[in-house]
Amino acid sequence: MSKGCHWRYPFDMPHARDRLLEGAFDSHGFVRRVDALREGHSPHALKQLVARGYLEKVAHGVYRVTVVPVSEYDDLHLAVLWTGVDEAALSHETALDLYGLSDVNPDRIHVTVPRRCRIRRAGADGIEVHHQDLDTRQIGWFEQIPTVTAATAIAQCIDTGTPTYLLRQALTAARETGRVTPSESADLRRRLANRDTAER
Repeated sequence: MSKGCHWRYPFDMPHARDRLLEGAFDSHGFVRRVDALREGHSPHALKQLVARGYLEKVAHGVYRVTVVPVSEYDDLHLAVLWTGVDEAALSHETALDLYGLSDVNPDRIHVTVPRRCRIRRAGADGIEVHHQDLDTRQIGWFEQIPTVTAATAIAQCIDTGTPTYLLRQALTAARETGRVTPSESADLRRRLANRDTAER
């Protein structure tokens, strides 16, 4: 290669678009930069897709494929991706609300990440980050978004002060819909009773 020349990777725009689109439909149109790079997309390719309007940067390290229709769950999925943490999941009252287990009306999106993770990036308006080490069995999915299980969400809400009447609603609904087992329900009811006794 002559001096002053730079090697340019071949860039197949249609192929790159198609590959990103396949994964984006399973994640409400969102693509993490780290995942795109891991799958073989070059930084140059991503910049070109942004420049041509196919990708839109919506948060640090997160793009949205513009041709994917917007859904009612976009803000929730973006809140999880915004953390930049693989193990992040929707949690607390946000999870209870999604499962329809009580009349909670959270005024922010609750996301849980491992204790070792410290989020220092801007753009957290409306997002509350909690730190808790969760077992993989405590995390499920809601509309293809990582979300803690009903039992975990109820336990979290007991610990963070959600009103008792809302938690009783959640416990009853979770048991009736099979989202918690009989033993989980009994343990959570004891936990709630202990909290209420301690607060008197």
